[in-house]
Amino acid sequence: MNRRTPRISTPSSSRRDFLRACAAAGPWALGAGVGLRTSPIRAADDDPEITAGEMITVEADKAIDAGLQFLAGRQQPDGSFGGGGYSRDVAVAALAGMAFMAGGSTPGRGPHGDKVENCIKYLADNTQDSGYINAAGSGSHGPMYGHGFATLFLAETYGMTRRADIRDKLARAVNLICTTQNEDGGWRYQPIKKEADLSVTICQIMALRAAKNAGLHVPAEVADKCIEYVKKSQNADGGFMYMISGGQSAFPRSAAGVVALYSAGIYDGPEVERGLAYIMDYLPSGGGFNRESHYFYGHYYAVQAMWTKGGEHWRRWFPAVRDELVVRQRKDGSWMDPICQEYGTAMACIILQIPNNYLPIFQR
Repeated sequence: MNRRTPRISTPSSSRRDFLRACAAAGPWALGAGVGLRTSPIRAADDDPEITAGEMITVEADKAIDAGLQFLAGRQQPDGSFGGGGYSRDVAVAALAGMAFMAGGSTPGRGPHGDKVENCIKYLADNTQDSGYINAAGSGSHGPMYGHGFATLFLAETYGMTRRADIRDKLARAVNLICTTQNEDGGWRYQPIKKEADLSVTICQIMALRAAKNAGLHVPAEVADKCIEYVKKSQNADGGFMYMISGGQSAFPRSAAGVVALYSAGIYDGPEVERGLAYIMDYLPSGGGFNRESHYFYGHYYAVQAMWTKGGEHWRRWFPAVRDELVVRQRKDGSWMDPICQEYGTAMACIILQIPNNYLPIFQR
């Protein structure tokens, strides 16, 4: 199969029945080896997988190849990525690894399988006995962002390989997330039970969801508190505030908020619909790079939200962000971001490859 040919088969009736049963069982009911979706399968004409192959144009395909080649050439001998204040950042390494896997590479296999394997080694080497994944010398001001992305990446690779060495690191990382959740149900920059904000919290929710689906134990009370925290973070306009103490809505964290609900097993309801309506007001128009802060962070989550929703939301959103990214790619294959080129490029490649439907955490 071509690495950019998505799965387009419609699930059998027995598969639909199984997924409906999982949805009724509550959040995060799915276990190892089972797809992530916990809501009923939508009608075929509302399913983005049916037309996903048409969504990655020739121009987008070339942009993806150039982006992945750029990333492959930027990996350091120790497996790390990142420049400037974000050199050796574990989040950047994890996202680069996910970009390679979103194109069909797996640990040790595929055109960038060696790069994925190097990412695993780098994150494993920087997993402390406590489970905290954080590289010495990294300049990130919010290390729990990195921990969340790194845990997500390890969960995805463990699900593919069932390697005991990955499971050991992953189990410790998951335990650290569970034991540092604050009383409101969220997390913030440091691995301590204190404050919480939505943008860090979504990183942990996705990591826990991926780990759960790879077969690791996540306490039900952790999932329940996550859901309550996210719901409390939503404003009346459908967007999401940064902290539950109050504040205005903004596109990046609102996109993250909707994906947080999806990751917690909530696929329908007023919170989801109001959140999607808010996000749609930020439909890419070609000028987003100049007008939006945290551009890649926001669109990383927004494209996931639209992919999961399907229908008109997906049909309008993906071509818009796809074309915007293709135009904004630099001649060397990278995309610029204030964090670093490797971060922007990894995020852009993940966004453009969502229709591939290869990474379990993004599968519908």
